[in-house]
Amino acid sequence: MNRSWGDPWPAPAKLNLFLHVVGRRPDGYHLLQTVFRFIDRGDTLRFQPRDDGQIVLATPLPGVDAERNLVVRAARALQSACGLGQGATLGLDKRLPQGGGLGGGSSDAATTLIALNRLWNCGLDRVELQRIGLALGADVPIFIHGRNAFAEGIGEKFADVALPDAWYLVLTPPLEVPTAAIFAAADLVRDTPPIGPDEWRSHAGSNGLERVACRLYPEIARHLGWLRTLGTARHAAMSGSGACCFAEFADEPDARAALAALPPEMTGFVARGLAEHPLAALPGI
Repeated sequence: MNRSWGDPWPAPAKLNLFLHVVGRRPDGYHLLQTVFRFIDRGDTLRFQPRDDGQIVLATPLPGVDAERNLVVRAARALQSACGLGQGATLGLDKRLPQGGGLGGGSSDAATTLIALNRLWNCGLDRVELQRIGLALGADVPIFIHGRNAFAEGIGEKFADVALPDAWYLVLTPPLEVPTAAIFAAADLVRDTPPIGPDEWRSHAGSNGLERVACRLYPEIARHLGWLRTLGTARHAAMSGSGACCFAEFADEPDARAALAALPPEMTGFVARGLAEHPLAALPGI
């Protein structure tokens, strides 16, 4: 897999097949258990070299300060970690909704670290890149890790899992859910009993953030309720802190039939579950 300046670099979405809050650290961070699964839907990034050392986002997002964009922050963090004077122009083709629980910003940041580590010849391994990524956001390391995994801690400790083939109908309510508001809620269950990675089974567990998200955003509850009427679905849940919800199917025809039956006021897409991140086999890291 050879990729160079100007080539497209994929940044896939993730789904949380389950998500439990099992405690809280003294610094306020919540302790989680979840299973991350990558899907074949995502954003795409391109990079061009600069000799002036600047990091420039060529495709700013409406309403998002370019200086706060995770791809800009990731590029600058790598520059600092490696002591580089090289710069880059970053192009982002955004397909994933912001604040949707699909990890779009985190995936973009991870792909930026992976790509520029290679293009700038930094020579960092994945563990070192994960350390940089964790300072940007709790979900960034899983995209650098690159394997579907049972995750613990604040989401940065991984045990790889083999997941069955699956297709997903992902619904995208027109909401941007602030993660901090979900975790700050007084009625959030923070003491779900923990399990070991070997105790989790496919389709087991639920998303412990759903109750709060559905109370604050009734549209999430409506979308979830519709998904749970689908008799062919193996499992339905909210991903991350919302707003996106998904149903899992054994095959593509069932997933596409469900999409065809979607009420006209709802939007969504069908995606295939991936065995690993598209950049997991990238040599040299």
